[in-house]
Amino acid sequence: MHTKGSTECCCSFEDYNQTTEWLLSRTRHRPKIAVVCGSGLGLLADGVTNKQTFPYADIPNFPVSTVPGHEGCLVFGILKGKSCVFMQGRFHLYEGYSLCKVTFPVRIFKLLGVETLIVTNASGGLCPDFKVGDIMLIKDHINLPGFAGQHPLCGPNDERFGIRFPCMSDAYSKDLRKLALDISHELDYTNFVREGVYCMVSGPNFETIAEARMLQVLGCDSVGMSTVPEVTVAKHCGLRVFGLSLITNMVSLDYSREEKVNHEEVLEISKMRAEHLQMMLNTLIARSHQLDEGINVN
Repeated sequence: MHTKGSTECCCSFEDYNQTTEWLLSRTRHRPKIAVVCGSGLGLLADGVTNKQTFPYADIPNFPVSTVPGHEGCLVFGILKGKSCVFMQGRFHLYEGYSLCKVTFPVRIFKLLGVETLIVTNASGGLCPDFKVGDIMLIKDHINLPGFAGQHPLCGPNDERFGIRFPCMSDAYSKDLRKLALDISHELDYTNFVREGVYCMVSGPNFETIAEARMLQVLGCDSVGMSTVPEVTVAKHCGLRVFGLSLITNMVSLDYSREEKVNHEEVLEISKMRAEHLQMMLNTLIARSHQLDEGINVN
């Protein structure tokens, strides 16, 4: 396997093209919206009609999911009148994949004609105002692996995807976030919908108390092991991004606390809140055209 510490991209433009052409030749769907489903959130794709499903293992050059709660399928279909593609399961650094492979699907989405990427994840809450089961709209992120050179844009830049030095100060669409907040008011979700800053760590271990305290000082509201690489590559290639994070546990900041987080509890909370997430995303997708048409979303 390509070593994840290398700065040389292991995916050529020909690889991206081969995968894209393989998919285009097998589906009539031409999605404009892509959704990455986080841990335990694969059922977000359950509402699509005219569904076509491709196991990752069947798709040329695609990695495969190895983590419980990530089914490992690419699902095409129609949701609320919009052609969409869903990733039921994502890829992570801790699985041993290079960041080129972790973000491989995002560039495939770009070549398929996708314009908007919606990313979801499960994360641990650091903000003292958060509680388990909250949905955090991601307004910004901190890329800790990127600080250490683990970055999906390291290596030669391919101008066919984007510029060498992309701006990340507006990585998450303010318009989509505002629309999501309006929707949360309409659905009476305001008591569990928050906004905040997501921090990525590489994992696979959960954070020590000292690490969690450091992240809180840095201004992080939640922490997880994914999402940031996909968002970075999406922004690089010109996609509009909306992100939300399900707070599945509160990160321990106190040495006197006895409870310990585990992945099974993360999946259980994801299942509990899935219906609300699905309703919010379905409504957001149904009304996303308002932004393109310049309709006032107040």
